[in-house]
Amino acid sequence: MEHVALIANVQQFTVLAIGLMIGLAGVGAAIGVALVGAKFLEGAARQPESAAALQPKLFVIAGLVDAIFIITVAVALMFAFGNPLLGMVK
Repeated sequence: MEHVALIANVQQFTVLAIGLMIGLAGVGAAIGVALVGAKFLEGAARQPESAAALQPKLFVIAGLVDAIFIITVAVALMFAFGNPLLGMVK
């Protein structure tokens, strides 16, 4: 019976960790993309002739920020469907 309770504990904390991972990564990515977009608009408003040079940099940085979120979701899905922590419970 204790083995079942230990597995339930691991699964319970795994679900909490998955929620925190996805939630915090989503909030961080949203804030990051918003800051990059705001700085781009600020720079383009100050010097409109440099907007064409800044726009590709905006998309590259926004893509890198979103890549961090996508990697976090992939790790969270790994914990959700193939939890390596359950293998340690014997």
